[in-house]
Amino acid sequence: MNKVVTTIAPTRPLRSLTDMKDDLSIIKRTAAYCRVSTDSEEQSTSFDNQVEEWTKRILENPQYQLVKIYSDEGISGTSAKNRDGFNQMIEDAKAGKIDLILCKSISRFARNTVLTIQTIRELKAIGVEVYFDNERMSTFDEKTEFMLSIISSMAQEESRHISENVKWTFQKMMKEGKAIITTSRFLGYTKGENDTLVIVPEEAEIVKLIYTMYDQGCGIYEIRRELIRRGYKTITGNAYWHLSTLQSILRNEKYKGDLLLQKTFTVDYLTHKAVKNKGQVPSYYVTNSHEPIIDPVMWDRVQERIKTQSLRMIGANRDLNKAIKKEAKKGPT
Repeated sequence: MNKVVTTIAPTRPLRSLTDMKDDLSIIKRTAAYCRVSTDSEEQSTSFDNQVEEWTKRILENPQYQLVKIYSDEGISGTSAKNRDGFNQMIEDAKAGKIDLILCKSISRFARNTVLTIQTIRELKAIGVEVYFDNERMSTFDEKTEFMLSIISSMAQEESRHISENVKWTFQKMMKEGKAIITTSRFLGYTKGENDTLVIVPEEAEIVKLIYTMYDQGCGIYEIRRELIRRGYKTITGNAYWHLSTLQSILRNEKYKGDLLLQKTFTVDYLTHKAVKNKGQVPSYYVTNSHEPIIDPVMWDRVQERIKTQSLRMIGANRDLNKAIKKEAKKGPT
């Protein structure tokens, strides 16, 4: 049997992405992306203006069909992590819901060079265009990628400078013994004037109960049962107390009126990943920083008991491991 191949001639002209861009007959499903990196009132106004402007421009353009205005407020652009609006927009584009994405500038889209180029290439591969208004630049233009790499590198370098400035400011504050604490997640205190720590009486009673019970010989499990029995809630409003939460409270020097600053530090300004400070960077210990909730003498006793119990646990685990290895050497009986 002879194989027969029949060529089917094209019935429509082949058009480039540029041709499609310039074709006024095509209605583009259009989205816009807006982002500001802080929650300040000034930035909030800028954010609202961006949303309003893009909504108006898309609705007034007969070539555009509004899909959605995607947005992230108070989020850094150096990483895609926690940028829910950005990530949802990319998902929707990959799902075939978007033809065109409008953005005020490259730095609003992303401040990470690798992220910018990678995302744009992925979108371009599936026929989704991104247009940057300030730069008057379309990703469908073949000359764009080189310019994008330069401009996004500049934006990334700007983020690095901002990160260094913020780090310097925090270092200065810590050297002066000023508290850098998010009190919304810190049981027992709130922030008063000049960022000083002020005791919250009803929360302080919970902290005192935890320390008193532990100092009297009660275990973590027993303390948790008592807190739940009394209906006490965590700082986040949870009725269930995790053991790690209680252990953290019992080890926290702030409850005796002191401050240990820079317990963690950010390794990379792009990922914002924080790690425990084990001597890699300076830390600062401030004595008598604020009014204590727990008497320092009791606090020290509690730390001594924690240390003793930890050593016992280490010893018990060591003995258990030795016994297991001993049995293993004997072999099956």
